[in-house]
Amino acid sequence: MRGLACLLMFQTHCYDSWLAPAARKTTFFMWSQLGGTLPAPLFLFIAGISFAMVTDKLRLKGLPANQIARTTIRRGTEIFVFGLLFRLQEFLIAWGWAPWSDLLRVDVLNVIGMSMMLMGAVCWIVLRSSRGPGTRFALAASGVAVGLGISMLTPLLWTVWRPRWLPWPLESYVNGVHNLGEPQAWLFPIFPWSAFAFLGLALGFFLLSDWARRHGAVPFLLAGVGGVCLILVARWLDARPWQLYPVYDFWHTSPNFFLIRVGLLMMILAAVYGWCRWGAGQWGFSPLIQLGQTSLLVYWVHIEFVYGRFSILAKRAQDIRSASLGLLVIFLAMLVLSLLRTSLKDRGSEAWASGLRGRAGRGEG
Repeated sequence: MRGLACLLMFQTHCYDSWLAPAARKTTFFMWSQLGGTLPAPLFLFIAGISFAMVTDKLRLKGLPANQIARTTIRRGTEIFVFGLLFRLQEFLIAWGWAPWSDLLRVDVLNVIGMSMMLMGAVCWIVLRSSRGPGTRFALAASGVAVGLGISMLTPLLWTVWRPRWLPWPLESYVNGVHNLGEPQAWLFPIFPWSAFAFLGLALGFFLLSDWARRHGAVPFLLAGVGGVCLILVARWLDARPWQLYPVYDFWHTSPNFFLIRVGLLMMILAAVYGWCRWGAGQWGFSPLIQLGQTSLLVYWVHIEFVYGRFSILAKRAQDIRSASLGLLVIFLAMLVLSLLRTSLKDRGSEAWASGLRGRAGRGEG
């Protein structure tokens, strides 16, 4: 799923950066950008599932709630710091024409880190009060409640409940206002983006339950069916003549669009499970699995060669064919980079293990 998110991210960024104005008016570009609504939700959704796996593993080891919270919140803090460093790198590379406010832009790494810290806090509260076999259910229920709560508050916090009393760098983490006076749809504030992580957290704990483990592929099939149902319910709600909110923006703040994307994520999860268990994921080398193992690295690097000073093609000047060739080059280059990173990591692990064996041998001697 991470690899798929990387691929969708590459195509979104490449076509957005390189296509000329005439090509941007085509149906092709419209579908490309519609696909671009999925990478960020995918990364956040997967972060929630992974967070559930880590938390459950620590819980089964018998670690107290405080220690689990410290471990998971610290990892979220690390991702958040990576986000700040990424913004600093972008600012330095673009020195001379980038505004200083870019240093404080709320990007996807920032919200992933913030989401992990928030999930750590919520899990800490649940783990302090819940024991026994019902703990996973309580954690999953808390993920659903917080995720839906974030989604339902988003339209209000972007409009009539805007926390205007906060300095803009802080308000931007609530609604993406940045320093522009109004919330910006191209940023990644906690509302609504963290909601995807919390729904992923809930689904992760469901998949880790004893029932799900006993039934193999059935939980993933149910997730896919549940995704279809969510989409149908959200479309039905959106078609009603009345709306709950005084300002309704379907594409940016609507809980209905949020539910549609969650439904798509659940369907993708079911499809990816089937692909990896019975499909080409079992045939040998998988480029998407490889990219998914180094998603942070390829995210970090590809931006410079698409949007940055080192863009491999002239920006806003390409037709669809040349931009597609550029996309192929980016995909292959990031795949090679991912393979190099994995190879170096494996060599480092082998050297470390050999050193340990050598010290153990000398100790025995």
